[in-house]
Amino acid sequence: MHRTAEYRPRRSLSTWLIGRPLSTADAPHQAISKVVGLAVFSSDAMSSVAYGPQEMMLVLAAAGVIGFSYAVPLAIAIVALLTILTISYQQTIHAYPSGGGAYIVARDNLGELPAQIAGAALLTDYILTVAVSISSGVAQITSAFPTLFPYRVEIAVALVAFVMLINLRGVKESGAIFAIPTYFFVILAAVTVVVGLARFLVGNLGAVVDPPPMELLHGAQALSLFLILKAFASGTTALTGVEAISNGIPAFREPKSRNAGITLIWMAAILGSLLLGITFLSVRIGAIPSEAETVISQLARTAYGGRNILYLGVIAATTLILIMAANTSFADFPRLSALLAADGFLPRQLAYRGSRLVFSRGIAALAFIACLLIVIFKASVTALIPLYAIGVFLSFTLSQAGMAHRWWKIGHLAPGQETKERGSTLRYEPAWEVKMVINGFGAFCTAVVALVFATTKFRDGAYIVLILVPVIVAFLSAIHRHYRTLAANLSLEDYGAPPRTHRHRVILPISGVHRGSLAALNYAQTLSDDVTAVYVALDPVETEKVQRKWATWGAGVRLQVLDSPYRLLLEPLLAYIEEITGHRQPSEVITIVVPQFVPRHWWHNALHAQTATWLRLALLFKPGIVITNVPYQVH
Repeated sequence: MHRTAEYRPRRSLSTWLIGRPLSTADAPHQAISKVVGLAVFSSDAMSSVAYGPQEMMLVLAAAGVIGFSYAVPLAIAIVALLTILTISYQQTIHAYPSGGGAYIVARDNLGELPAQIAGAALLTDYILTVAVSISSGVAQITSAFPTLFPYRVEIAVALVAFVMLINLRGVKESGAIFAIPTYFFVILAAVTVVVGLARFLVGNLGAVVDPPPMELLHGAQALSLFLILKAFASGTTALTGVEAISNGIPAFREPKSRNAGITLIWMAAILGSLLLGITFLSVRIGAIPSEAETVISQLARTAYGGRNILYLGVIAATTLILIMAANTSFADFPRLSALLAADGFLPRQLAYRGSRLVFSRGIAALAFIACLLIVIFKASVTALIPLYAIGVFLSFTLSQAGMAHRWWKIGHLAPGQETKERGSTLRYEPAWEVKMVINGFGAFCTAVVALVFATTKFRDGAYIVLILVPVIVAFLSAIHRHYRTLAANLSLEDYGAPPRTHRHRVILPISGVHRGSLAALNYAQTLSDDVTAVYVALDPVETEKVQRKWATWGAGVRLQVLDSPYRLLLEPLLAYIEEITGHRQPSEVITIVVPQFVPRHWWHNALHAQTATWLRLALLFKPGIVITNVPYQVH
């Protein structure tokens, strides 16, 4: 028999906040175009130009003005690394048209443990992306309006809640909402770079007026290879979010892989151009990296000659894109959580879609953890940055290494031969050696960056992530063991015939003789003829009344009175049940029928002892016992 439920969800506060529920049939209509996809999955990467150059220059500031001369060469090296990653992920997108993030690639090609490490690293990175991008957006606001600086934590938490709410409305709707501020930033940032370059070429760009005081994180230092590598590591935070498109392929319209691949190229071109332009101009105008005023703010007021309408437009656009950057994590974190949950590494609930066809529980979990980090680190970008990017470069490395191994496997197939794996189908390709080298070189480069980042940022807080990732892997493994043990216990393999029940004993705890207990008695008698009512005696006078009433209304069912000299209620009852179950035969079932009053209003429960609830909780973990509640609605 098969039928479709006719029930439609009613309007409520949630439908007013996030929109009407969507049916499963609406899923294909929620796919997004390349233009919207760029806003949804690339805002994290593109927004990083607002803080990547600043964090790089902040490290170089320790060596004085001479240190800033290395900013542009380091930016060129970062763009070169971006090019390598873009070529590598182009291959990943076309190899895994259903979504080829680091977790899937590592799972299919490297094994379970590397997949868990990739998953843990990405989960950590997505959480930090929200915390860093929102905190950086608030820093832009406080640069323009310094009086708001003491309230930066409250503003950041409110913004996380806002982005969460928009994402709960669905991928298509959130993408349409966030596309406008994303392109607003891209256009204004590009105009600012063009205006700045034009003024530089004609020689009237000048220097930043009244820059903030120089901030030295760890005092003055000599220019050394270690300092340069540390600055490079800070600058590579601009590359976070490059993998997001490969994770979100299923969200694109058909042909999914082609549209995702084109979007990745657009994103890389915009990111690389803005990163080089902003870094070059920031050095030329003598911008000073500071939390009091961002480098973007100093560049905009220098390029436009003051805090005019164009300057405010750039600050507004930068603030918006930094807030929108969190949207990339809100798009990818729930998807990755759902994949891990489907494989049994996270709670199963995270794999279920909500009313708007998004993974609502994953979105809510991300918002909560990110807010916690913002409060702990007081919305400081500089304090959060050392925790950032290690996870994503670790996942880059595992993803590229997995792809290199995949090409190796393809090269050992015969022409025309196919091998199906969980995430993709392997077919022989003539140019597999070239593709293997590309992904192998990408894995080597990202591994070097991850090592540099972990080494140079270790004392600044990177050690926290290096400890946190193994802890998360252990947590994922523990959940997976639980699900495997549960599956083994529930399996019907070698189960044989289920044991037949030859005796069914029913125990009916009562607190008195009234309509509720008689309703439970009637139900108990439908289960078995072997029914025992149990009453815990606290007061002799009350006990005598109960016995007298039971003789009249008890329908001949035996009544067991348990005297309780210490006026305990649950303990004597549990001891009696323990005694009965201790003599239970293998073919015997014991059911505890618990009468429960249901008052007219939920708050009336506070006026009752809730004995039935506590009894049910106490018996829940007792083996060989079935617990049945018989509610009696009091009108």
